[in-house]
Amino acid sequence: MTIHKVQPKLIIHGGAGSSLKGKGGADAVRKSLYKVVEDVYGLLVAGASAKDAVIRGCHLLEDDPRFNAGTGSVLQSDGQIRMSASLMDGAAQRFSGVINVSRVQHPIELAEFLQGSADRVLSDFGAAELLRELQVPLYNPLTEIRLQEWMQERQENFVREAAGVVAENELVEDSNAGYGTIGVVALDSEGCLAAGTSTGGKGFERIGRVSDSAMPAGNYATAKAAISCTGIGEDIIDECLAPRIVVRVTDGLSLVEAFKRSFTEAGASKRDFGAIGLDANGAIGWGKTSEVLLAAYHTGNQMGDTLDLSDGIESGGL
Repeated sequence: MTIHKVQPKLIIHGGAGSSLKGKGGADAVRKSLYKVVEDVYGLLVAGASAKDAVIRGCHLLEDDPRFNAGTGSVLQSDGQIRMSASLMDGAAQRFSGVINVSRVQHPIELAEFLQGSADRVLSDFGAAELLRELQVPLYNPLTEIRLQEWMQERQENFVREAAGVVAENELVEDSNAGYGTIGVVALDSEGCLAAGTSTGGKGFERIGRVSDSAMPAGNYATAKAAISCTGIGEDIIDECLAPRIVVRVTDGLSLVEAFKRSFTEAGASKRDFGAIGLDANGAIGWGKTSEVLLAAYHTGNQMGDTLDLSDGIESGGL
């Protein structure tokens, strides 16, 4: 019996928002994203599973303080960091995640462990207990720029709805440049899909607010397609965005057409978000209603990104 291998594909994102202002701008973000794409795609070519590739990609993005996940996460209104993450294995169609976890370097690791658990989504207290059970070292993900950002906003009585998404080496004038979250979607050589999403939240939000990143609404995968979302979580939840795109692919639309239809609807509803995805045939897709989408991908032949897309509602793919 001949086993037919497929060409692995990969797409990642580091958030969406209204601006790439700040030190470095698009070039610095592109450099960070491409470094992750190169590393993770190398694993896929070497035979890694989609799930393992997604976990690796999330690790790297969580470690980059430029993005709002893991190290560099934003602070909630009480000055505490509470992170959320989820992982979905498309081959098993199994979702797992943690909500508002603190003092951990890689929230995606907890989601990974929960893939094999009977209880697959844990909130803050449960996630903290899991950390103790696994003997994961405590870690402080706070960075100076996030602390200064929170202190500045506290002086202004938290008038902004969200913190900035792209951390730079100094505070930028437009620190409300976007909305956090990192995500990775992979197709491996066996034709299996997986998606992972991790975030520090909106920043300055009410204590206990739950992100879409720990819900199927923002991170969903089956054997047909896999999607990771970024942007305003409440908008993503209202649209049930990730499953909506996956279901349309399952029902016969191409991935690109599923993105186009979903983002046309989202624009009419004045949503503010972006998404990336793959299907089982290797099609790569993305969409945004925000001004910028910080995404990069590997087609198997070359890397590309979405940083230079025009403002406004847009969807596309390869």
